Amino acid sequence: MTGTVIRALSTSDARLFDALPDPLGARESHRRTRFRTEWMRVALRDGEVVARGAWWGGPDDPEPVNINWFDVAEGQEAAGAELLRSAPWQVELEINLPGGWRDEPTLRAAAEARFTAARAAGYELLVERFLYRWTPDHGLPERPGRLRFRAEPDDAVFFDALRDIHSATLDAHALRAVEEGGLDRAAQEEIDFFHWCPSPREWWQTAYTPEGELVGIHIPAHNPSGPTIGFIGVVPRHRGRGYAYDLLAECTHFLVERGAEFVGGATDRGNFPMAANFARAGFPVVRERVNFHPTGRAG
Repeated sequence: MTGTVIRALSTSDARLFDALPDPLGARESHRRTRFRTEWMRVALRDGEVVARGAWWGGPDDPEPVNINWFDVAEGQEAAGAELLRSAPWQVELEINLPGGWRDEPTLRAAAEARFTAARAAGYELLVERFLYRWTPDHGLPERPGRLRFRAEPDDAVFFDALRDIHSATLDAHALRAVEEGGLDRAAQEEIDFFHWCPSPREWWQTAYTPEGELVGIHIPAHNPSGPTIGFIGVVPRHRGRGYAYDLLAECTHFLVERGAEFVGGATDRGNFPMAANFARAGFPVVRERVNFHPTGRAG
């Protein structure tokens, strides 16, 4: 038996990426995703593909922003770890999973093999998330009518609101940004991301009480997979009144009024209030995602 051979793919051998089984349904979840062949890598043993990874970025990104697809064959966690560890890009790893994967032994084993490989490559668990998809058959959520929404062209208004929102947040990515660079970094990362999205800046909205107090913000967006609830946030002093649902309902209507035939969304598994709002608004969980981040400490 030979050792592991890591190969970056090209258009001539891209077919190798399809050589592994797909027990977690990654291909279906990525049917709208466009991968660059030069960012796809496989691990081979005795000429057989035993692990694969697809790094992903937007059409104008010079380097990948995450690993969007990662698989290992049964018993090949070490090869998967080597595939990740040897890559020229150390970026966040997203492992997309079917809903309820913990309850199905075959799916759970496949998922845990990927987790084991990621940890061996020096990645640590960041967060588990629910992925949602609203479609018209669920009906549009009712607008409560309590808030006044308006477009806001000044990024500084959103920056200040995001600093306030992230001063008390359950979002794991925001908490990590605050830990690494403070509230300014967490706010700026959000703004940078939504400027990166291929949806109009004019869509960003602030929400106020009838008396003119800022309650929060919502950002309808298009990411590369389609229309999505980009961001929902209520400032701390107005929490506890159910306003996140008002923002979510408005964001959904906004996208549908502009032609969306479905609307995606996501929240951390531990964010129970937001998960309840998605359920109330008619957003079923369609997939789950486990995010790992690189630490540079390989096992």
